[in-house]
Amino acid sequence: MIYSSSYKIGLEDIGVNNKATNKALLAIMEDVGGLHSASVGYGVFEIESKKRVWMLLDWKMKVIKRPEYNEEIKAETWSRKIERLCAYRDFQLRDKDGNVIVIGTSRWLFIDTIRRRPIRLTEDIADLYESENDKMVFSEEIEEIKYEDYIFEKEYSVQRRDIDMNNHMHNLSYLDMAYEILPQDIYKNKIFDNVRIVYKKEIVYGENIKCYYSEYADKHIITVKSKDKINAIIELF
Repeated sequence: MIYSSSYKIGLEDIGVNNKATNKALLAIMEDVGGLHSASVGYGVFEIESKKRVWMLLDWKMKVIKRPEYNEEIKAETWSRKIERLCAYRDFQLRDKDGNVIVIGTSRWLFIDTIRRRPIRLTEDIADLYESENDKMVFSEEIEEIKYEDYIFEKEYSVQRRDIDMNNHMHNLSYLDMAYEILPQDIYKNKIFDNVRIVYKKEIVYGENIKCYYSEYADKHIITVKSKDKINAIIELF
């Protein structure tokens, strides 16, 4: 089952070049994925009653052609594969002519909100999403991020604006944090058409966060730690 919804790139979605930011594109993917889950009975409004929520483990996005301000696009998403504990969801963003301009994939856990533990994905859950097993936007599965020694480290203070409805740092706030850590010349002069985020451990308001910057094979990598444990790794190139 392919679920779709239409979007328009607004002022809040663009950068200095009048084109959509990576955060805006990921936000569209996040939103259409949530709408798809809501359509089968596992959306935001059902979290409280069903005590179930989808938790993101990985993002991978590639921009083929970046949409501009006021441009109308169509977002498509589908369940690609459901395993024992992990569900894979893919995305395509299309322009008004139907051309695919952005692709993305993601990996999710289904969490019991009372026990705070992953739930085994049973056949009845899988059937709701009608997975498109042969439709894969990338030719390979999500891989681990490789990084070399850190060049420098920098602290990041988690703000109230970073926190989501679950009182954790929002998925997209990790990208904001990564941009704050980048060296100024790279931030100003690089356009990153590839984004990869791995979520390892949740961050809550008030934690002491340290971000470690490294470069590897023309990739810019920010490793986020608290109490010497990795919370997330963001890769930009």
